[in-house]
Amino acid sequence: MNKLLLIGLVVLLTGCATARTLDAAKPGAPVVYSGTRLDLYAMNGGCCAMDRFGAEAPSYPGVDLPGSALLDTLLLPLSLLTVIGVSFQATGGL
Repeated sequence: MNKLLLIGLVVLLTGCATARTLDAAKPGAPVVYSGTRLDLYAMNGGCCAMDRFGAEAPSYPGVDLPGSALLDTLLLPLSLLTVIGVSFQATGGL
């Protein structure tokens, strides 16, 4: 149980790549599996994550990869709709 808690804490402290890329909203940046792709890019020694994805890579992309893959899979339908040009008029907050 302690190992699982420690891993969860590390992921929270390093930031989720999927959340970072979705917040960036950089024109021309990858949308489908963007967090997973950012993690893999960083793990393979990519030099310019900010230019390509509009977000910095997490400090520990190997630790972040499973969580980003899961979140990217859950958000896949919305990502695909965004790629084909379906617009959402969503607002949030109070």
